[in-house]
Amino acid sequence: MPAPRLEIRDRRAAAFSLLLAMLGATITAIGLRTDDALPPPVLAWESVPAPRPLPTSATSRKPGQKQKQKQLRPSPPDRLDIPAIGVHTPVSAIGLRADGTLDVPPLRSDAPAGWYRGSPTPGEPGPAIIVGHVDTARDGAAVFFRLRELKAGDSLSVRRTDRSVARFTVTKVASYPKKAFPSDEVYGTTPGPSLRLITCGGSFDRDRRSYRSNIVVFASLLP
Repeated sequence: MPAPRLEIRDRRAAAFSLLLAMLGATITAIGLRTDDALPPPVLAWESVPAPRPLPTSATSRKPGQKQKQKQLRPSPPDRLDIPAIGVHTPVSAIGLRADGTLDVPPLRSDAPAGWYRGSPTPGEPGPAIIVGHVDTARDGAAVFFRLRELKAGDSLSVRRTDRSVARFTVTKVASYPKKAFPSDEVYGTTPGPSLRLITCGGSFDRDRRSYRSNIVVFASLLP
């Protein structure tokens, strides 16, 4: 009788080993499919031009015209808060790439938003430009993942390095194909201080490893 019992244990061990092997193969396959389902790293701003230099507030008004709207002294931003979509992020300064397009913060889910230092500081006359990633292949949702959910009337605030706070209200949220990005509308001179928040959106082009559109939030300084 001892021999049959040993044979049964051997059969069970073999069956258990086979089960573990099958389970491991299944998990590996699922992992590969999951990795493949994620979009590759995003080239977010590959076709988004940088703003052209704006005239100063003195030259942007007609002779004799007074500034009627509230405006703040120049001071770089250091924090952006958008309660409606749960965004509370530091803001770093960014410049331009060698090809003349906007640079971006590091491609990480925890990367801050980036203020283009060639644009006005938030609260000055003209459009201040702040960009951020929508997501990353490795880490998932990034700082501006929910930017498209904003709607007219939502409020946001920018704390500046001089400790003052510029408060804005959203006036419009729009999606534009990158091939037809409306630079004049997004970056053009405004009658008072304004803000533009920009991220990726639309469908994903796997060949170019980029989203096909950009989401742009337009906001104006509150009185």
